[in-house]
Order: sequence, then structure tokens, then C-alpha cells
Amino acid sequence: MSDHLSGTRAEVDPAIDLADLYAFPSLSRTGWLVLIMDVFPNARPGALFSDAASYRFRVRPAAIAADQPGALFEVGADEYAFTCTFAGPAEPDADREMVQRGTCVLPDGEAVAFQVNDEQGGEGQGARVYAGLRLDPFFMDVGKEVETRAERRLAFVRQGTNTLEDVDVLTIVVEFDVAGLLGPTSGTLFAVAAETVTAGPYPIRLERLGRPEVKNVLMSENGVDTANKVVDLRDLYNEEDPFRLGPHYLGAYRSRLNANLAFFDGLDGKLDWRTEPDGTHPLTDLLLADFLVVDVAKPYAEDSYFEIERALLEGRSHATCGGRSLNDDVIDTLYTLIVNAFHGPRVGDGVDRATVPASREFPYLAPPNLNPPTPVSVPTAATS
Repeated sequence: MSDHLSGTRAEVDPAIDLADLYAFPSLSRTGWLVLIMDVFPNARPGALFSDAASYRFRVRPAAIAADQPGALFEVGADEYAFTCTFAGPAEPDADREMVQRGTCVLPDGEAVAFQVNDEQGGEGQGARVYAGLRLDPFFMDVGKEVETRAERRLAFVRQGTNTLEDVDVLTIVVEFDVAGLLGPTSGTLFAVAAETVTAGPYPIRLERLGRPEVKNVLMSENGVDTANKVVDLRDLYNEEDPFRLGPHYLGAYRSRLNANLAFFDGLDGKLDWRTEPDGTHPLTDLLLADFLVVDVAKPYAEDSYFEIERALLEGRSHATCGGRSLNDDVIDTLYTLIVNAFHGPRVGDGVDRATVPASREFPYLAPPNLNPPTPVSVPTAATS
């Protein structure tokens, strides 16, 4: 499920479990960028953000590395962080609801205060912030995706079942003036990642997130990676810096992606990607650069996920903002990419929208379902 439950640590402490990351230009404020992270899958009314963790968006200027198909991105060393922290719950309000307050420190050091679940959020110079319980905007037939990998065939049906129907998450929304807050020389193309880290002077990374389904699908254990059949790579991967993978497990990540991407390519009975003689898949390096890439100077489009990367692979200029919008059907895009390289019909999971589509106005995500269903245990990995 996107990045829901992506490792044993996340399953133990859902308050630090990153579920999704979104980045797209504001539809109401020209030159503003919207960043959204969802945490706490299957949150219930009264769910709280952790007061022992920091929730951080990390933004870096990016550039296209070379004008050739398959080129990667050059990510700058300058970094702009938006760090949100939360206090423990205060006394109940007039409606007997626990009140939690938070603070978001902007790249320039300004602290924006807000109250959790306050629809208006908090505002600072060139930025506004919201945090609270909302309807989970992600949609996917998780059962059929797991069946696809377990049975090694495309098991999706025309009318799928949205596993996330009517469930809630905790969300953090930051919307800011790019030029005003990052400076006029920061450019328009950015690499965006999210992470949760322990609070305090010596933070430890707990979870990291860039593109959807990197851990739960692309790095899943499907019995095809002969180099590693024991270690759950997701927990190791969660400890990695989003912009700089360490050398210790890089070979393991590459081996898993090479094996899995070849596996996915064959699910429709034909091969559309040409691997190198050593087994390296053309998408491996691109996917290991695991962050969203968004261009605030290009037009907003709800279906623009992976558009910038796809343009690179096809040797053309990108036409839309890229990044990821809240209503984007990323599962269909991902599966079409890895199964037929966009050379065949769109591969869909039969689920095309969330319970309630997100709006185009701050704070964007639909209000929560105050009577959510009891969470159903759904496997996120196939058994080999």
C-alpha cells in the first residue's frame, strides 16, 4: 500500500509510519509549492502525532543531468527543510477532544505554530501549514496486487476493490512561496523527500519516503532475487538518506530491483525492457534516486506522476509539473511502466479514485470519516 506499513518498525509505531508523499504546484497561488505527507495508516478519531519524532520535508534544487534518454538528475547540495514537531496532548477542549499543538520550522528559521485539526492551520511569512486527521487519499486494490506477485500473473480485474475505502490518516500539509522562501536563484525543478526522525540533538532516521511503492512493491520479496532471500530490505532502506545511499547495502538494493524489474516486465508474457549483460535493468538507477521530482514552472496536471522521468527515458522535454498530485492513479502508472514500458495498454488495478477525491483548495485532503471501518489485515508482500 504505497508506503503504508513499509517495514517492521513502521508496523510497531504507526505514528511515525510514512504512508504517502505528494508534491505539486499550488492551484490558487502562482509560484507556490504544496508538500503533503501522510502518516499513521488506518488512524482513528483521536489519533495523535508522535511527540518523540520530527516530521520533515526535505527539498533540494535539481537539474537534468544530460540531454539523453535514461539520464538521471543532478541534485544540489543546498537543502531546504520544513520540520514539524508536536507537543503531547493538552487538556480536552469544549467538545472533550484532546488538543494537540504543533510547530513547523521553515528553511529560514521562522516557526509557524498551529493546532492539530484546525481547518485554518497556521500561517507564516510566505507559508501556511495544516496538520490533522483526514480521509486517506490513496487508492489501490492491494489484494489483487499481492496476488499478481504471488501467482506471477496480472491478477487485476476491471472493477477492483479499494482496500483503503473510508479509512483515515494523519496528514501534514505545507504550502509555500518558492522564490520568496527559497530565494530567486533556487530554480523551479526540485527533488522532494520526506522522513521521520527521532526528536532531540542526535536524530535517528525512522522512515524515509520518495516515490510510492518503492519498498512495498519494487523491493518486495518475490522469490526472484537469488542474492538475498532472508533480510527484509525495507527496514535497511528506511535508514538511508533519501539523497545519498550508503555503500553498505547498495549492492543488495540493486540486486533486488534488477531481479524484480525483470520479473514485472515478464508478467504480460513479453519483454519490453532490455537489460545489460550483467542483469542491470534500465530503471534501476533511476528508481534508486528515490525522491519526487517536481517543476513549479510547468502546468499542474493530476496525472503527472513520473512524467518528468518518463520524458527523460523517451529523450524529450517534460510538459507538466511532475511530482505527484493527490488524485493521481499512481498504481496504474507504475504497473504500466514496469510491465510494458508504456508500449502497450495501460495496466490498471481497477480502482481509479479515492473514497472522496481531494479538492483543489487548502488543506486539499477530504475531511475524515469519523466512523471508519475496522482495519482489515491485508498482506503487503507476496509469499515466495
